[in-house]
Amino acid sequence: MPLIRFFYEDVHEILNNPQQTIEWIERIVENEGKQITHINYIFCSDEYLHTLNLKHLNHDFYTDVITFDLSNEARTIEADIFISIDRVEENSKSLKNHFDHELHRVMIHGVIHLLGYNDKSEEDKHVMRKKEDSCLSLYQF
Repeated sequence: MPLIRFFYEDVHEILNNPQQTIEWIERIVENEGKQITHINYIFCSDEYLHTLNLKHLNHDFYTDVITFDLSNEARTIEADIFISIDRVEENSKSLKNHFDHELHRVMIHGVIHLLGYNDKSEEDKHVMRKKEDSCLSLYQF
């Protein structure tokens, strides 16, 4: 049985329907032919994620998501995905998206990385955005 858990570091709980979100993520991963061993989502503040970004990636900037792939096998997914709620809120306002929509976009963005997609080049970013949109279309907001 896959295990997806949600943790909160210095922010309040924000998921409206955690079980629906878990089932959505599981479907997406299964459709890609992979299995979830565990995914820990850690929702946090800008400062918390900035500290991780500096410490682990040597990046001195704010970001909305950092995914740590802990998988040992190609077909399984084990990961910690850290998400800045401050960034999600700001992005939702600037993109004129509902907060829940932007939150789920960032959540699935981390999973898409674990499925082997990348966003280093402009072409990769375009592919990634299309994959995000496809995944989001499967979620009932």
